[in-house]
Amino acid sequence: MAILQCNFFSKALMRTVPITVVLPTDKMVFPGMPVPEEKPFKTLYLLHGIFGNYTDWTLGTRIQSWAQDRDLCVVMPSGDNAFYVDNPKTSSMYGSFISKDLVEFTRKSFPLSTKREDTFIGGLSMGGFGSIVNALQHPETFGAVCALSSALILDNVPNYKEYTDFLMTNRGYYESVFGDLDKVIGGPNDYNALAEKVAPLEEKPRFFMACGTEDGLIAPNHALRDKLIGLGFDVTWMEGPGGHDWVFWDKYILEALKWLPLGDTVAGVSSGNVGI
Repeated sequence: MAILQCNFFSKALMRTVPITVVLPTDKMVFPGMPVPEEKPFKTLYLLHGIFGNYTDWTLGTRIQSWAQDRDLCVVMPSGDNAFYVDNPKTSSMYGSFISKDLVEFTRKSFPLSTKREDTFIGGLSMGGFGSIVNALQHPETFGAVCALSSALILDNVPNYKEYTDFLMTNRGYYESVFGDLDKVIGGPNDYNALAEKVAPLEEKPRFFMACGTEDGLIAPNHALRDKLIGLGFDVTWMEGPGGHDWVFWDKYILEALKWLPLGDTVAGVSSGNVGI
C-alpha cells in the first residue's frame, strides 16, 4: 500500500494545502493468485473531525489495511475547523475545496475513476457533516456517503449568543464558518433543506450512517436518517455501544467499507505487509 503525503494549490482556499492519499498501486500478487485487472481506482474522500487534520484517519483507524484489501483509493484532506462548507464573506471556501479542487487534482494526479458511481465521500463528526452536505450539494459527483457520528448541529448554532474564548461556544466561530447565523436554517448548508431539494432527482447519493448509542449526537442523526428515508433516499443505518471516539470510528468505518459497492477484491499483500 502506497501512502502519499503531498501538497497542492487550492484555488478555492488560495493557498497550498496538504493531503494524505492511500493508493493500492503496489499490491503484490503471489504465484497462483489471479492477476487483478488494471483499471481506475474507486475513491473515498474521507474527512476528519474538528481539531483534526489529514493524518487523523491513518493514525486512528486501520483504514490503510482495509483500503489495500479492497483496491480502494482513500484521499484525506485537511479541513481545519471549517465544517467543509463555503463562506464567501470570509473567503473560507472549504466546500469548493472538497467538491471541486480536491476531486479535480486527485483525478489528474492518480489513476482514479471519474464515474459518479465510483466516487464516495465520508467522514466522522464534523467530517460526517461535511460529507453529507457536500454530497447533497453535488449529487452529480458523489454516489455514496459514509457518515459516522455526524455533527448535525445546525439547530443549535443560532442559539450561541456570546463571543467566548472557547471555540465550541463562541458565536464568532460559528459566524466565521456559516455566516449569518439567523440564516443557517434553510440556507445553502442546511442538510434538511438540501435533502428536500435533491430528493426528486433520479440519481441521489446513497447513505451509510452510524452513531454510538452513548454519543450525544445520536438524536439528530436519528432525525436526519428518518428524514432521508421519508424522502426516498437509500439509507443504511447502524448503531451500537460506543461514544464519540476512535474505538467506535475504527469499527464502523470497516462496516462502511463493506457497504460500499467495491466489487470483488483480489488477494495480495502490499510491499510493507509481507510476513515470513
